[in-house]
Amino acid sequence: MARLFFPLIAFVFALLATPSVAQTKLDSLLPIRGFCIAAPQPKQLDTFIKFINEELAPRQVNTLILRVDFNYEFDSHPELRDSIALSKRDVKKLVKVCRQHNIRLIPQINLLGHQSWASKTTNLLRVYPEFDETPEVKMPEKYVWPNPDGLYCKSYCPLHPGVHAVVFALVDEICDAFETDAFHAGMDEVFYIGHEKCPRCSGRDKAELFAGEVNIIRDHLAQKNRKLWIWGDRLIDGKTTGIGLWEGSFNNTYRAIDLIAKDVMICDWHYERPDQTAVYFATKGLSVITCPWRKPGFAILQTQDMIKFRKSVTPVMKDRFQGMMQTVWSGAGPFLDEFYGVKVNTEAGDDTPSSCFKAMFGEIKRLSEAN
Repeated sequence: MARLFFPLIAFVFALLATPSVAQTKLDSLLPIRGFCIAAPQPKQLDTFIKFINEELAPRQVNTLILRVDFNYEFDSHPELRDSIALSKRDVKKLVKVCRQHNIRLIPQINLLGHQSWASKTTNLLRVYPEFDETPEVKMPEKYVWPNPDGLYCKSYCPLHPGVHAVVFALVDEICDAFETDAFHAGMDEVFYIGHEKCPRCSGRDKAELFAGEVNIIRDHLAQKNRKLWIWGDRLIDGKTTGIGLWEGSFNNTYRAIDLIAKDVMICDWHYERPDQTAVYFATKGLSVITCPWRKPGFAILQTQDMIKFRKSVTPVMKDRFQGMMQTVWSGAGPFLDEFYGVKVNTEAGDDTPSSCFKAMFGEIKRLSEAN
């Protein structure tokens, strides 16, 4: 009896582990179907896990990027923790639920840029002010844009001799905690780089500085077979394309596109127009994901474009068009309140992240069933 029973059990488990025809079809249509949001605070964890179970999994989301930054009880640098932060036990709950649903879980810590916000310096430069690319630029009591200093967000100096020992300790620890094979380094909207008053960076080529930072992070991750993901805006010529200084670069970092490793995953975000720059990244040899935010109509067009790109190019190019990812730029709590109708912004109408999320994944489902 045992001879029959155990092979039968093995067959059942193998059958359960085999992707369905529908799943294989969806993976062929869009290999990556992602969702990116700030990591929840501990009090929001149960609701967020409910959201994964009841909303992400049924929509066949297979990649979840959580913007962690300092929302974790780091052991390597406890001085950089947020005052309220996820514990290792909390993170393991996220790992478990994502594994149950075959969702690839990727943490993000903003590297290089976004080391401040509005009038607040965030944890890295607050604790280690010597890493600041522009220490002479003081944080204002009331932030406005534009301003005489050109201050949007602070950056760390990529050539400071001590900065990578600190940030790589954080990167390694969070990657281990999330049991991940990839890491998102942010690196968007870097306005301060190669600053004229920086004793290390002044006079250096800003494209080479940016590419150097991308590659050193990429090479560090590669030592443990992990892949680097970044936002793509600094690699687009904002002036020539007319895309502007937010979704593109006005400080010449865009030339770094020819200097970075080709296995870096590009998250190409466009929120006010459905710009087709995914084609640009793919022709440069980079894999790319298109990322909408709060415009449902644009998200539908971008989804259609991504599938059209995959169908209309050479086999070599096809694999570079990797898919779609909904982005959310609030905390997890406000998004969940919006999604579940606890707090609704009536002035926004349909132009909300939750509406965009539903529209994008609704279109993915429609196109999958139609193909």
